[in-house]
Amino acid sequence: MSTVKMAGLSPQVTNIIIILGMMQVSKRIPFDDPNVLNMVRALYVASNLIIAGIYLYVQMQINKKKDLTTLKYVEPAPMGSSEEGKLVTTTVHAYDSQQIKASFRSQLMGLAMMGFMHLYMKYTNPLLIQSIIPLKSALESNLVKIHLFGQPASGDLKRPFKQSAGLMAGLQSGPAQSDKKAVEAAERAGRGGVKDE
Repeated sequence: MSTVKMAGLSPQVTNIIIILGMMQVSKRIPFDDPNVLNMVRALYVASNLIIAGIYLYVQMQINKKKDLTTLKYVEPAPMGSSEEGKLVTTTVHAYDSQQIKASFRSQLMGLAMMGFMHLYMKYTNPLLIQSIIPLKSALESNLVKIHLFGQPASGDLKRPFKQSAGLMAGLQSGPAQSDKKAVEAAERAGRGGVKDE
């Protein structure tokens, strides 16, 4: 089963389209009506519960498969560092577990930011947008494509995953390298040798 791409547009472009559309819709929603506000809050909570459910299911699938295939890649050096990238030796299970934990952390950070904006600063419009964008992002994530939708881990879904080309991609270090030449060069240079289990 493959996920549907919106007319061949990248996820970032579709996010912008959704945000612009939802901003127009949210202007017409009477947030000052307590019933409407509570319905939008319920939508936001339901969206986050669905995301948590998806991530928990993916976590269960990762632990169920427990793929102990060795995965070697060269992790890029931090941005602005003169160091070389370091070699990471791990398993597919450990890599996927690390990635799903990062997804959970990202969701919790979004909840914290939205809680601050809504409860403390009294912003209501972002509730609507944040009910859709994180759910869309969760469904488009590589782990969900592999473990929920059953897509093979090849091409764009080959581990280590490529970083998404977001707005901040230019400020981050390059992608992890898993080609044989880069891994062998890092092994010869003795860089890292970090083993995650």
